[in-house]
Amino acid sequence: MRMSMGLIGRRLLGGAVAGMALATGGTAFAELGQPAPWETTLQQAGSPVMENIVWFHNFLLVIITLITLFVLALLVIVVMKFNARANPVPSRTTHNTLIEVAWTLVPVLILVCIAVPSFRLLFLQLDVPKADLTVKVTGKQWYWSYAYPDNGKFEFDSLLAQDKQPRLLGVDNEMVVPVNKVIRIQTTGADVIHSFAVPAFGIKIDSIPGRLNETWFKATKTGMYYGQCSELCGKDHAFMPIAVRVVDDQEFASWVDAAKKKFASNPAGTYASVGQAAQ
Repeated sequence: MRMSMGLIGRRLLGGAVAGMALATGGTAFAELGQPAPWETTLQQAGSPVMENIVWFHNFLLVIITLITLFVLALLVIVVMKFNARANPVPSRTTHNTLIEVAWTLVPVLILVCIAVPSFRLLFLQLDVPKADLTVKVTGKQWYWSYAYPDNGKFEFDSLLAQDKQPRLLGVDNEMVVPVNKVIRIQTTGADVIHSFAVPAFGIKIDSIPGRLNETWFKATKTGMYYGQCSELCGKDHAFMPIAVRVVDDQEFASWVDAAKKKFASNPAGTYASVGQAAQ
């Protein structure tokens, strides 16, 4: 019995170590702009807003951890020092001015330390700077339509592509934007409420019928970035991904030229892969 329990213990320990290794490896080698196996952290930041979100998340994690350890220490002290055996004659102290002032001021200071960067982050997210490019995003059941009013007012639909990776995130036509440019997203819904969300950019905004909401991002690295509709919008809610391809200025200009030619004869919804045509 001892040997079997020891074997079980070693196997459990080995499994735990292997799981930690997989988790660490998955996080370390996570691809930019998409989720990774065993990922326990936020996605890599692909914009200044997301960089601030990651910093604020880590800052809050430190504060929460310190508060938790402090409360745990207080509980241990109370249990060990003030139990009936160790302290048979309980104190009848009813007031302690220093403690009462401390437990009022310290939480206030902690909340101020949280509030200041929180308000700065909210202002950064909501204050849309002067845009280099505007993209109008329309959520539909169950796909997205993209329009480029600054580049010839063309529009195309983006639907889930079953044969593309990553699974449930690949699309037939990606939204294409230039790197290191301020992209203003104006979004609405054509039927029900959707939500346009790309985690690596730190954006998530509702697409509401009859209303035009806007947000922004500035991609700092080229590559593919994926998101999904984040508002329950019907039976195929899980099958309307968002794919954003960030390219350099020259490639973006070539893509725009190809898109204009294609849309001259193909209305939105019947367009076949502008991205492939530009390549």
